[in-house]
Amino acid sequence: MRSLILLLTLFLVAACESPAARAKNAGQANELLAQVETIALPGVEGRFDHFAADLKSNRLFVAALGNGSVEVIDIATHKVTGRIAELPTPQGVAIAPDLNRLAVTNDKDGSCRLFDASTLKPVASIDLKDDADNVRYDAAARLFWVGYGSGGLAAIDPDKNQQVADIKLDGHPESFQLERHGTRIFVNVPSAKQIAVIDRQARKLLTTWPVAGASANFPMALDENHHRLFIGCRKPARLLVLDTESGKPVASADIVEDTDDLFYDGTNGRIYVSGGGGAISIIAQDAPDTYKVLGNVPTAPGARTCYFIPDTGRLYLAVPHRGTQQSEIRIFQAAGHFHR
Repeated sequence: MRSLILLLTLFLVAACESPAARAKNAGQANELLAQVETIALPGVEGRFDHFAADLKSNRLFVAALGNGSVEVIDIATHKVTGRIAELPTPQGVAIAPDLNRLAVTNDKDGSCRLFDASTLKPVASIDLKDDADNVRYDAAARLFWVGYGSGGLAAIDPDKNQQVADIKLDGHPESFQLERHGTRIFVNVPSAKQIAVIDRQARKLLTTWPVAGASANFPMALDENHHRLFIGCRKPARLLVLDTESGKPVASADIVEDTDDLFYDGTNGRIYVSGGGGAISIIAQDAPDTYKVLGNVPTAPGARTCYFIPDTGRLYLAVPHRGTQQSEIRIFQAAGHFHR
């Protein structure tokens, strides 16, 4: 009950912001995240899903779900350099740079397909039966983790080209994050209105935390240093901040509608949230329990997928073709980072 009261109080505080304050914050947001480049994606139709980056080869991979392809972009020259075509609604992409493997997960046939990351030629396909979605690479264990189906998290060994673990969940998993200095995985399970906490070493479910005060919890980011988990919700459009030691909510903030991606910028203590409502919300982390909305950077309707690279401070936003708006990747530079 106290958690719910805290969230309601935070909602009321945010609602009291004046129009003048909102305008000031919007200008500040544009200064903190400025668009610097656009990459055209001619002929790419439909919506996008998720990104992955391989900094070793300076390439960005984006799942063009509606187009049935993965587009490959050189982030040094800002040119499209390759494409994996004829995929059955690709949703997730992840790179294992040490193994030179690219994983692409697909909704329609539930496959996790592995490719040679250099040649883009297929290596193997692992059948997860249904709705293979978000995918992450655990470099320490050399495993891909994939959320799939009506409630499962699978571990795939890209050396053996096979599934080696399966953890059952209470609903379809959306975004999830792996601890770098621990063994836990935090998983958004929106249909169950919860976050599942998994021990990936023991390969078992540890506990679940309820999502209170909002629902449709899709994107997620982790601030491991401060033990904070950031959850993007669509109903209503809110960012929830949880303590990863207790699972309790500590703060919340307004964000753009229809969010699908969010990232934590540890260098500047900022959170970037992209949404189909046509903006990127920027939120400052003043302290582990104190957050302030700095404003929204206008983008385009339906542009809800992004990817942030902390090493360069660059954020890549996928914009779908809608009417006169052409399909493209917009590149933003975060203030406070030196782009190399």
